Amino acid sequence: MEDAGNPTGGIVMQFRQLRYFVKIVEAGSFSRAASVVHVAQPALSQQIAELEERLGVTLLQRTARGVLPTAAGDILYKEASVILHQLDKLPGLARARDAAPEGAVGLSIMSSLAPKMVSGILEECRKTLPKVTLRVSDGDSLGLERRIASNADDIAVIYEDEFVTPLSRKPLFTQRLFLVSREPLPGDPAVVSLQQVARLPIILPGPTRGCRRDLIDRMFAESELTPTVALEADSLSSELWAVRSGVGSSILPAGDMSQFGSGVFAKPVLIEPAMVLSCSIVHSGSLPLTSAAAAVHDFLIAYIKRRIHEMDMPGTQWVGDN
Repeated sequence: MEDAGNPTGGIVMQFRQLRYFVKIVEAGSFSRAASVVHVAQPALSQQIAELEERLGVTLLQRTARGVLPTAAGDILYKEASVILHQLDKLPGLARARDAAPEGAVGLSIMSSLAPKMVSGILEECRKTLPKVTLRVSDGDSLGLERRIASNADDIAVIYEDEFVTPLSRKPLFTQRLFLVSREPLPGDPAVVSLQQVARLPIILPGPTRGCRRDLIDRMFAESELTPTVALEADSLSSELWAVRSGVGSSILPAGDMSQFGSGVFAKPVLIEPAMVLSCSIVHSGSLPLTSAAAAVHDFLIAYIKRRIHEMDMPGTQWVGDN
């Protein structure tokens, strides 16, 4: 209930109710949400009833599978998640002016980059930003974009074909794609044509796996070619295992495969015409970075620039200073 003597009482109550509502949607039931927020289920139900009365709409519907948001509830869930995420960051923003960056930062990196980058990033970040804790995950570009959009992570390092998602981004470098095979091609060429690639059994990421598949499909279509698809993989690891097993070749942004073991793959071969992805560092376009996340953002740009020049990554070109 609102406190008539406290003009902010209604706002405080509303933030609490929004948290309860978000937890119920995420848990899929009142009982599971009650155990998460440590509130008795009847009291939780009463809070949601008051929120619905305040807003004048029904937010939740009970089904045989649990509780689901209505159309209005789905809109409120998305907006409330953003608001609460901003609210949770306010203390850190307020303390950040004169203090060293401090706090947890969620960082996600493309699976094809992670083996080369993660260990060094963690080690150097601990030295450079000792009060910052990194939570690191990897995945494909589409999954990482979703993690940023849902505020599951603060920063991501991803490959992109086109800059279409509503994220704040800084392109870092471009990376050509290579044909990766278990055995060398006949004649051990340094470059292979797209026409030649089309005749080989090819392992591709699934059609919903993001920008690399989109780029490959577009390049074949523009050349009026149809690839010989031997397998569509649901992850980079399964894609590489299929190549190692001799199912076919793959098309990857990788100029050096030594991290997978000596002699596991043949030397990657450049493809002509060039298939090029951009590597960008991205974060939410609607939420400001905390001081800790902003410090990690700047650290990553400097670190990746140095590593790109140090590592054996043929086909890369740094563009981050543009």
